Amino acid sequence: MRFEIPGYGILTLENVLMDFNGTIAVDGLIKEGVKQRIARLAENYRLYVLTSDTQKTAARELAGLPVTLEIYSTAHAGESKYRFADRLGGPFCACIGNGRNDLLMFNAAALSIAVLESEGLYAPLLATANVLVRSSEEALDLLLDEKRLLSVLRG
Repeated sequence: MRFEIPGYGILTLENVLMDFNGTIAVDGLIKEGVKQRIARLAENYRLYVLTSDTQKTAARELAGLPVTLEIYSTAHAGESKYRFADRLGGPFCACIGNGRNDLLMFNAAALSIAVLESEGLYAPLLATANVLVRSSEEALDLLLDEKRLLSVLRG
């Protein structure tokens, strides 16, 4: 998807990288509204979930959804997420996250969306994020509705 944002620039996004726990899942469970939005996003993007899978529920919760799941060791999750984004081409990636291990990925991506769900947000992530939202649904809606992203980023 190509977004022309006055005063900000042009974003050409092909990939959406999502953290799992605390971002698209709360306490290891994905809300139904998030599942519906992921299915719609897959019409325009390649979708990836990058996680340490703290709750060990990612594979079950993502079953049947059009995403590629990458599970990393907790000790190296941040670096692994960064390398994955870099390998895909960071300028063509949007990422969504909430934790400390998302920080490097946020630096690599063209668009980074921080999510403040009930599991909290790593405060230094805010300094790197392009956008802060209150829920995973709001994060995904920014990519589904061009006008929402435009209104928050335009000059």
